[in-house]
Amino acid sequence: MPGGTGNIVRPTSIIRGAGGGPTVLRIGLGGELRRRREAAGVTREAAGEAIRASPAKISRLELGRVGFKERDVADLLTLYGVGEGEERAQFLALARQANAPGWWHRYADLLPTWFETYIGLEQAASVIRTYELQFVPGLLQTADYARAVTRLGHTDAAEVERRVELRMRRQELLTAVAAPTLWAVIDEAALRRPLGGPELSRAQLTHLIEMSELPNVSLQIVPFSYGGHAAAGGSFSLLRFPEPDLPDVVYIEQLSSALYLDKRPDVERYAAVMDRLCAQVDPPDRTAQIITRIRAEI
Repeated sequence: MPGGTGNIVRPTSIIRGAGGGPTVLRIGLGGELRRRREAAGVTREAAGEAIRASPAKISRLELGRVGFKERDVADLLTLYGVGEGEERAQFLALARQANAPGWWHRYADLLPTWFETYIGLEQAASVIRTYELQFVPGLLQTADYARAVTRLGHTDAAEVERRVELRMRRQELLTAVAAPTLWAVIDEAALRRPLGGPELSRAQLTHLIEMSELPNVSLQIVPFSYGGHAAAGGSFSLLRFPEPDLPDVVYIEQLSSALYLDKRPDVERYAAVMDRLCAQVDPPDRTAQIITRIRAEI
C-alpha cells in the first residue's frame, strides 16, 4: 500500500532466494523495487521520468520481465529514498547478478523473449502443474518425439537438432538434486496423435510410463470418455516457487506469444480448474495401465 513499509524486505532476503537463477532474481528484485516505489508514494509515471522511460517499462522492470541497467536501479533507489550505504550497494550488486545469462542463453537465437522467461521460471520452480491437450509435455518427450514435433514448424535440420538439444537439456531438472515436482495431466488425444509412425509413438508411451515412476513426477490421463471439461479451452501450466515473495504464475502459450498471469484471482481460477480435473479423472496409480492399453492399440 502506498506510504506503507510493512512489506519491505531486505536485499539480503532476495539474495538468499536467488538459487533459481537470474530470472527469479529479476522477479525478486523487481518486486522489491515496486514495494519501495509504493512505500515512497511514487507513481510509475514519475519513476519512468527519473530513468527516461515509459510507465510501461517500469511495469516490466517490476515484473522481472526485462534486464536491469545498474544506472536505472541507482536512479530509482535515489528517488525512493535509498541513499548511500550497504543496502544500496546490495541492490546494485543484485542488479548486476540479475543480468547474468542462464544456461539457455546459448540458444537465445532460437528463443523468443517470452519463452526465455518461461525457461527461467521453469528452472526455478518447486512445483510445475501442466495440462496438455495436443502434445506430450516438453519435459516428458523423448528426443525422437521432440524432433517430430519440432519439424512441424521448422525445416532446417541443424536448427531442429539444436531445438531438440535444448528440450533435452531442460529435462535434466527432473533428475537434479533439488528437482521440482511435476504434475502433468495429458489429454488422451495427445497420446494417440500420430507423429513419426507407430514405433516412435510406442516408444514415447513407454517413456511416459518410465517417467511416471520417478518420485517427483505424477501423471494423469484425461480419456475421451470424460467428454468436455473446464480445462478444454487449451493447455496451460501453473508454476510455484520456493521463495515466499514470488507469486505463483500461470503460463499460457500462444502461437507467437505467451500470457503470464500472476494476479491471485487468475491463479486461483486456474488452480481450481486443475484441482477439479485431477479429482475427476483416474488417479496417477492407474496411469501406467491406461498408457499400456493405448500403446497396445497403436
